[in-house]
Amino acid sequence: MEDIVKLTIEEFPKALLEIPQPPTQLFIRGKMPPSDYVYLSVVGSRNFTTYGREICEKLILGLKGYPIVVVSGLALGIDTIAHRAALKAGLITMSMPGSGLDNSALYPRSNIKLAQEIVDAGGCLVSEFRPDEKSHIYFFPQRNRLMAGISKAVLIIEAQDKSGTLITARMAVDYNRDVLVVPGSVFSDNSKGTNNLIRQGATPVSTSTELLDALGFQIEKPKQTDAEKYADCGKDEMKILNLLNEPKERDVLTRESGMDVVKINSLLSIMEIKDLIKEEYGEIRKI
Repeated sequence: MEDIVKLTIEEFPKALLEIPQPPTQLFIRGKMPPSDYVYLSVVGSRNFTTYGREICEKLILGLKGYPIVVVSGLALGIDTIAHRAALKAGLITMSMPGSGLDNSALYPRSNIKLAQEIVDAGGCLVSEFRPDEKSHIYFFPQRNRLMAGISKAVLIIEAQDKSGTLITARMAVDYNRDVLVVPGSVFSDNSKGTNNLIRQGATPVSTSTELLDALGFQIEKPKQTDAEKYADCGKDEMKILNLLNEPKERDVLTRESGMDVVKINSLLSIMEIKDLIKEEYGEIRKI
């Protein structure tokens, strides 16, 4: 097992020194991530649904290759899924359990193997509790403040109306961190808390691209060839595109196409929605 080391104040992540109740001591097992990496805390329900598991895995796997640390609490449920998805994606992951870091105290016991996998993959376990200090119910809110404090953003995946997950969200708001939420079914109890957070102003995310954008990464869309861009265009759409070798007024385009006004107006509206054309300054041009 990797040695457990007590960090000096100078070694604390700077973000944790900025919160209202900063830790007075921190223990680490493993290696602290590079200081320029972006920290994302991922929290959610222990009693997750299939939807919750699948969206958690999909979002985190889509972060592959980016300098992101996935932070979670080693708990059963979404925490475990987040850590495992990060490992699968080759991302650094940090666990903040609600206990000491020694295997004799680590909670939950069923995730002792996962904890070691995190360390072996270059991640770490971090706690402000003594290494041999076993979990207590009041440790978890303390731990949650560290997860919120260390992160640029907190991602919430499934939470009931009254959930410990919401404590982390509230702390993130208090610490001026971004709260990102995966929307859920209005028929699911597991989505009542998350959907309510969105109503209160949290940012909804449903794709890895949206998540990366929220974390401040510039995403370059791969350039499409004309063949790829127009692959699903119908005969009439291609006729319009071929006529737009230069921007044209709607009346001119209607006359040259030979289509009736109702048909071409409907077609042009659809093509604009599909980002094939754009109308501005009284002319229609091909994008």
